[in-house]
Order: sequence, then C-alpha cells, then structure tokens
Amino acid sequence: MEITLTTPALLFPAISLLLLAYTNRFMALANLIRSLKNRYASTQSRLVYSQMENLRIRLVLIRNMQGFGIASMFGCVFCMFILFAGYSTVGKYTFGLSLLLLMISLALALREIQISVKALELELDDLEETSVQ
Repeated sequence: MEITLTTPALLFPAISLLLLAYTNRFMALANLIRSLKNRYASTQSRLVYSQMENLRIRLVLIRNMQGFGIASMFGCVFCMFILFAGYSTVGKYTFGLSLLLLMISLALALREIQISVKALELELDDLEETSVQ
C-alpha cells in the first residue's frame, strides 16, 4: 500500500469534528453536574446521587476519549512529518497507530453513550415510580 503526505491529512476534519463533539458532551456534562449538585444539596435524593456516580464515570470516559483523539491527531501530524522526511515505512506504521488510537477513542465514545442511556433510564424509572404513587 502506498501512503502519501495527504493520506493522514484526510483524517484532520474527522478528528477535529470528533473533538468538538467530545468537548460539547463535556460541557453539557459539566452543566448537568453543577445543577445536580445543587439539587442534591436541597433534596438528598438517592436518584440524584446515583446520577452523580454515573456522571463521574462518564467524565473519565470523555477525558479518555479526548486524550485518545488528540493522540490520534498528533499521530497524523507526526506521520506527515515522517513522510515528508522520506521514511514511508515508518510513516505507514505511524499512520496505523493513529488509526488505532482513533478507534479506541470511538470505542470509548460508544461506551459513554451506553452509560448516558442508563442514566436516562434511571430518570424514566423515577418518573414511573412518581406517577404510580
């Protein structure tokens, strides 16, 4: 397989958009945590506490998603530098590593989405319990 200087550059828009989406998720989570903290301070609700435990796990996942995404972007830039220097074999391996880092980031994103669905299910369960009473 032939790899040129433009091959790793093709990932730049995708990785940039992913990092933007990850940052938006982080900001939404930060706002939610602040509001839940205030809500928990006034109600001492077990549901709110469960949500906050869930959010702690999600924060770690988002941090790791961002880290692997940034590492993937760095790998692409480094790959371009290596290819520019004329080391095509090393460039292929570097590009493969950056693709692997991107896949890890995406797998973490999938796990974070699964956990966020679980959090919404907690809210729905609480709503059902409240409406039955």
